Amino acid sequence: MAELDGKVALVTGAASGIGRESALAFARAGAKVVVSDITVDAGEETVAMIKKAGGEAVFVKADVSKQADVQALIDKAVATYGRLDCAHNNAGIEGVPAPCMDCTEENWDKTIAINLTGVFYCCKAELAQMLKQGGGAIVNTASVAGLVGFAGIPAYTASKHGVNGLTKQIALDYAKENIRVNSVCPGVIHTPMIERFTGGDPAALAALEASEPVGRLGKPSEIADAVVWLCTDKASFVTGINLPVDGGFIAQ
Repeated sequence: MAELDGKVALVTGAASGIGRESALAFARAGAKVVVSDITVDAGEETVAMIKKAGGEAVFVKADVSKQADVQALIDKAVATYGRLDCAHNNAGIEGVPAPCMDCTEENWDKTIAINLTGVFYCCKAELAQMLKQGGGAIVNTASVAGLVGFAGIPAYTASKHGVNGLTKQIALDYAKENIRVNSVCPGVIHTPMIERFTGGDPAALAALEASEPVGRLGKPSEIADAVVWLCTDKASFVTGINLPVDGGFIAQ
């Protein structure tokens, strides 16, 4: 049997990149997957990929910065599959790069709303369902920018530090309720977000590659594998960690 047979997993930001790979990995592990994003066509494409591989999935559009959308997402997941065992709160944006003095209020508010408040809303709704069931596992996507400072992206860096702190706090609150809460902290991963961040500039991409001790960018599937592991019984004694999956980035 696959490790998550009979389980139900939710992935936000699942239309591309890490979220898509996470949804596919959950399906390979045997879970029924609730795929969510604000981008409908690409989200439905993720569902189609899961079904083509023999898995079961449904798409639900949701903007995680809106609490009503998040609650409707969880309600739909439970209405469709009857429960919610695993959640990967992955939706996020990079925001507009700029030093602190040039970071606009609009950019700050939007980045915090999606990257941090969105995780808060998701955790609240997921926890309520998991408490009813008697347990579950939540993984939040943070970043190495949530573990160390990162020049030029103040809103993103603050949001990801917030995700890591929130993850630890929630883990402590619900440790005795059979609910484990962890975060993954990806290094530089080759995703559409990185393509946007570099503007497709080969020199900028090469600089990011050089920043990784292993000499290459990470693959979305490498983050997805860590996420799924954190949701399996193999990680049954793991809660409250901010797990770097970063090719040695923060060891420097």
